[in-house]
Amino acid sequence: MREVGKRERKKDAIALVTGQPVYVDDLAPKECLVVKLLRSPHANAIVEDVNYAAALKIPGIEAVYTWKDVPKNRFATAGQTYPEWSPYDHLILDQHVRFVGDPVAIVAGENEECVDKALRVIRVKYQVLPALLDYHEAIDNEILVHPEDNWESRFPVGADNRRNLCAHMEDGDGDVEAVLEDCEVKLTRTYHVPAVNQAMMETFRTYCYIDTYGRLVVVSSTQIVFHVRRIVSTALGIPRAKVRAMKPRIGGGFGAKQTVVSEIYPAFVTWMTKKPSKLIYTRKESQIAGSPRHEMDVRVSIGADRDGTIRAIDLYNLSNTGAYGDHGPTTAGLTGHKAIPLYTANLEAFRHVFDVVYTNQLATGAYRGYGATQGIFALESIVNELATVLHMDPVELRLKNVVREKMLMPAYFGEVAESCRLDECLVRACEMIGWKEKYPARDMGNGKVRAVGVGMAMQGSCISNVDVGSATIMLNEDGTYKLAIAAADMGTGCDTILAQMAAECLHVTTDEIFVSGADTDSSPYDSGSYASSTTYITGQAVVKAATELEKRICQVAAGMLECDPEDVEFDGRKATDVKTGKSVTSEEIGYKAQVCNEIALQVTESHSSPVSPPPYMAGAVEIELDKETGHVEILDYAAVVDCGTVVNPNLATVQVEGGLGQGIGMTLYENIQYTEKGKLINSSLMQYKIPTRQDMGHFRVEFKPSYEPTGPFGVKSIGEIVINTPAPALAHAIYNATGVWHRNLPITSEKIALGTD
Repeated sequence: MREVGKRERKKDAIALVTGQPVYVDDLAPKECLVVKLLRSPHANAIVEDVNYAAALKIPGIEAVYTWKDVPKNRFATAGQTYPEWSPYDHLILDQHVRFVGDPVAIVAGENEECVDKALRVIRVKYQVLPALLDYHEAIDNEILVHPEDNWESRFPVGADNRRNLCAHMEDGDGDVEAVLEDCEVKLTRTYHVPAVNQAMMETFRTYCYIDTYGRLVVVSSTQIVFHVRRIVSTALGIPRAKVRAMKPRIGGGFGAKQTVVSEIYPAFVTWMTKKPSKLIYTRKESQIAGSPRHEMDVRVSIGADRDGTIRAIDLYNLSNTGAYGDHGPTTAGLTGHKAIPLYTANLEAFRHVFDVVYTNQLATGAYRGYGATQGIFALESIVNELATVLHMDPVELRLKNVVREKMLMPAYFGEVAESCRLDECLVRACEMIGWKEKYPARDMGNGKVRAVGVGMAMQGSCISNVDVGSATIMLNEDGTYKLAIAAADMGTGCDTILAQMAAECLHVTTDEIFVSGADTDSSPYDSGSYASSTTYITGQAVVKAATELEKRICQVAAGMLECDPEDVEFDGRKATDVKTGKSVTSEEIGYKAQVCNEIALQVTESHSSPVSPPPYMAGAVEIELDKETGHVEILDYAAVVDCGTVVNPNLATVQVEGGLGQGIGMTLYENIQYTEKGKLINSSLMQYKIPTRQDMGHFRVEFKPSYEPTGPFGVKSIGEIVINTPAPALAHAIYNATGVWHRNLPITSEKIALGTD
């Protein structure tokens, strides 16, 4: 292949590094109304009155809106394919506020100064209610987070708002209790993963205006333009056709922008005033009112024989969805489905049960790894513990039980692992780290210990039987091509990768494919950039569209050459009649399409998949641990990934490195914490610790490409899996250095020094 597999530079690289205006706030008109939100200081309260008379007297203030002024349409903010699994539990503004930071009023004015002043003079009378802040006590608690009668769950996920239950589901195969009872060794452990914030560089931000046709245009930093259109129209109670959604460049998302966080409020202001408006979240707002990862407890029971044969896995996870059900049911389901299948080889029985509960804390949402992160930390950690109990090398234990190519995976929706090189990934990662020489630990003689740890992961490549990717490609009159997509490039490089696929099909260079991104008016429908689906799903749509376009190019050329289409060969530059040798250039074909032509040289194709082939990854880490201070220094991290065919090695490598950095941060530093009254403590990056590049150590990334027959050019996904191996690998290495298992993240230096969990 000429373009697929090439280390192509990102299409937007120069614009980004030279600071050209490409983000939402760069593009918003200067005359925009500034929109800000007055937020609740209470975790659970009824708003009895909002006195904003003084605010309206401030020069420049356009409007103040409260719960009395907004439509009463409940909606879900999770950007998922309709009908959403997430409950309809939001209002634009609700008289009942459910967490510290829940919006109470919308203020719009001519500039930031007057809006800030207005926010300070608004007076709110609250009836403060007891708050439910411990998710372990949520089910059947007398405090109901959503007592309203018009709460609605539109999908059968076992939800019951009268029990604070956002979802309850069970899945399994075989008699778990019987197999566990028959096993020679059984372990049961509980692991805790706190809520962590995506902390993307660009905060949530949206601007809106009314176009010349009277339609509401929503320009937002979002991963999900078509879902934004649906959710905004539902919330405002206006027809879908009256809403247009689009995105410019996105300064990072990592799943946070798969939720409609900022879009509703300026959309409402613009719809009411008919004036352009914008809402730019501060870093504090993104921290206290964003969409972080779900906090979870994961209890795992694992059964094995003394020779290391893993025969049964029983996994239960309790998930804290916070004040609203955004992504609650879907993340919790993946905690088991994206972990248990790793150990398919000898598994006789499995069970996965989960509960998702409401609390009066910040609503949680999508974050890279999407539920699998929590499950993989738990399962991989207990496998490392099992190896210790069995006195086995944890690598050998894994190789005895790991899923391999062509195996049926009952715990993964009954799919077959058509492409899988996980065993080779594991062996290679351990070779790179020097496992045989360094395992388990070496005392350096100066109060420091060097130790190694290991972990594996899998993810998916889409939501099977749900996701739809689409692409439109057309031949321009100069012989270049325009590719229109609705997948959102969040820095992942999907614009470049999809252009490489189109270029491969059409026998041209990637530079000759011009990409226009997500706009509900000009892009074909696409579920959006989430569930690792872009390369696998939208990529296949690109291949189908480009393949069909080549056929049509040959048809037009055949008319020009007065021959049969079957006799035409197209090489990207010209179409040639193989019998006569006569040819016409792609430019000539492009112009011909505009004159006396009935064959459209523009093709739209869609793609969905009944399967979601997993990518696989193994990670091995070497650390140096200071026994006195508990400080962990990462010396080396070896990561080996099977993501099918690697479309762009440069972009794939930085995806891995970025995910490893986030996984390290989640493991060692990050933790969303609350006061006893439910106020989030980590409201800035001064309090919320994320790692710098100096904290991450040396990364080495390699690939073990398999060939996935259902993917374009044999590809699978890579975007999410890369965050999932650091937590179990680091916990393992820390145990090897200290003899203490840490089952509660983050594993801080204080915990290590004190020998506590």
